[in-house]
Amino acid sequence: MTVNFNSVVRMMGMLLLVLGIGFLPALACAFFYQETAAAESFLLVLIPCLLLGLILIKTFRPSLIRPKSRDGFLIVSLCWLVASLIGAMPLWLSGSTTYIDAFFEICSGFSTTGSSILTDIEALPKSILFWRSFTHWLGGMGIIVFAMALLPSIGVGGQLIASAETPGPTLDKISPRFSDTAKNLYLIYLVFTAVETLLLLLGGMTFYDALIHTFGTVGTGGFSTYNNSVAAFTSPYIQWVIILFMVLCGINFNLYFIMARHGLKKAFQDSELRIYLLLIGGVTALIVLNLLRSGIYQNTGDCIRDSAFQVASIITTTGYATTDYDIWPTFSRMLIFLLMLTGACSSSTGGGVKIIRILVSLKLIRRGVSMKLHPSRVVTVTLNKREIPADVATGIANFVFFYIFVVFAGAMVISLNGFDLMTTISSVLTCVGNIGPGFNLIGPSMNFSIFSDFSKVILSLLMIAGRLELFTFFMLLSPHYWNSNKA
Repeated sequence: MTVNFNSVVRMMGMLLLVLGIGFLPALACAFFYQETAAAESFLLVLIPCLLLGLILIKTFRPSLIRPKSRDGFLIVSLCWLVASLIGAMPLWLSGSTTYIDAFFEICSGFSTTGSSILTDIEALPKSILFWRSFTHWLGGMGIIVFAMALLPSIGVGGQLIASAETPGPTLDKISPRFSDTAKNLYLIYLVFTAVETLLLLLGGMTFYDALIHTFGTVGTGGFSTYNNSVAAFTSPYIQWVIILFMVLCGINFNLYFIMARHGLKKAFQDSELRIYLLLIGGVTALIVLNLLRSGIYQNTGDCIRDSAFQVASIITTTGYATTDYDIWPTFSRMLIFLLMLTGACSSSTGGGVKIIRILVSLKLIRRGVSMKLHPSRVVTVTLNKREIPADVATGIANFVFFYIFVVFAGAMVISLNGFDLMTTISSVLTCVGNIGPGFNLIGPSMNFSIFSDFSKVILSLLMIAGRLELFTFFMLLSPHYWNSNKA
């Protein structure tokens, strides 16, 4: 296979620069809190990243040959894997955890999964926890999209490569140049970050806690500085602020530009958005009724807030928790499980299958039933009053089937640990869907420290694969990818 080696190495150089710059806020945090060991660990990684990144970018000039889609798959997969391998080093060098555990934690951070192996989060240095949560912010919109916004003139096909790492079926260009699109997306991202931080400060959070929980919310990641997550804050105001921004960041970011240019009415014509909001409202109402009927909650206000929080957290794949939903009635837990399968909207910071794919799959099922009843009838599948091309519909169906296959294949491997069925299935589902908590032994009040090192590595790779929409990552395992004659 012919690989555009120049573009691959140049992108690796850019990635190292981005990582080096990304370590700076955590280093500043280490100096502020006088955490010497943590500061040294960041410097030991930061300096080589910046130097090597500059050398690679200066040595390998932009190629005259445009990268192809196969180059994009390789570049994106390598970027996320290398970022996780390097990003784990400060946790390991500072003595916070073993390297395998650090790799799991940072894969969970960059992929915005939020699953954790840490048993005592509050005992760790504040700068290490800052870096751990900052990876959510970097990974939420996409490492490469961030790089394109920061360093637009790198000479690598921006739209082609960034589309390979962006959550959802498509990445729309909202500006003629992709670097401008990246900047516009990050402008919204920065506004959400600033506004939520300010609102959390007004709720009584410290600046440090406000930043950490904002990173976890806008990146739909879910890392907290407390062992009991957002439940550590008993303020209803803080919890409702986090609910609001989880919901906002689960919406297709391109719709915010439509809202700005054409108003709310135009944006709400989007079928995916309407289904997304309907699911949140409908499932919350059903859980509230079920919890009140079961007698778990005596206070209706607390019941509504906890239900809304967990629904928003799971559907947006954020993973924060204010209560242990694993002790809820079976009906409520089943609704939570179904939300794990849907995920958020396309082109949002959320993970999962995505609502647009679920919607198209349901339309394909309806089309199949209709054609069984009327074989000669021509039935088209439409979305937002536009016909979906056959290749797009086929691609969506392939993704859904492949998603299910990966979950069950992964569960077969993880079952070697010998845990119960629900723990095993939900551990893989939550990692592939970038959700965070699961059920039983990995519920909201538990963590992933129970798994073997081998399982942690497998789950870590599944997090990256899920964040890259599976095909981008697993494409590299195909003989057809490496043999250009078969492509």
